[in-house]
Amino acid sequence: MPDYTKKNVSELEDQAVGFGVGEIQEARFGAKELGCERTGFGHQRIKPNKRQAFGHRHQDAEEVYFVVSGSGSLQMDDENVELAAKDVVRVAPDVARRFEAGPEGLELLAFGALHEGDGEILQEFWAE
Repeated sequence: MPDYTKKNVSELEDQAVGFGVGEIQEARFGAKELGCERTGFGHQRIKPNKRQAFGHRHQDAEEVYFVVSGSGSLQMDDENVELAAKDVVRVAPDVARRFEAGPEGLELLAFGALHEGDGEILQEFWAE
C-alpha cells in the first residue's frame, strides 16, 4: 500500500441512500476507501430543517465533529447543543447523539479511532 491515499469526498459512496434516508441527508464514510488502519472519517450533509433519521452511540469510539458549514443542533442524551460553522465537538463513546440542521442545512466532518462494528443505531432516540 502507498504511503498516502487521496480521494475527493464526492467519490465516496453516499450510504444514506442505502439506508433509505437520502431525502434527509448524505453520509459518506471514507476509512475503507482511503485504506485507513486506525482512523475513521465521515462527511455528512443534512438537508435544511431536517433531522437525522436515527441516532447512534459507540461502545469504544470517541468522535470529534467539525461543522464545515451551516448550523443546527446536536442532541446528546438529554442535552441539546446549538452548532454553527467552525464549531468542534468531542463526544464520548457511550453518549447517544443525533444531528438536526437549521434553515441553511448542516455540513460536518466526523473523525475518530477506527473501531469496526462499534456503532449502535438508535431508532427511537430523539423521537418526536
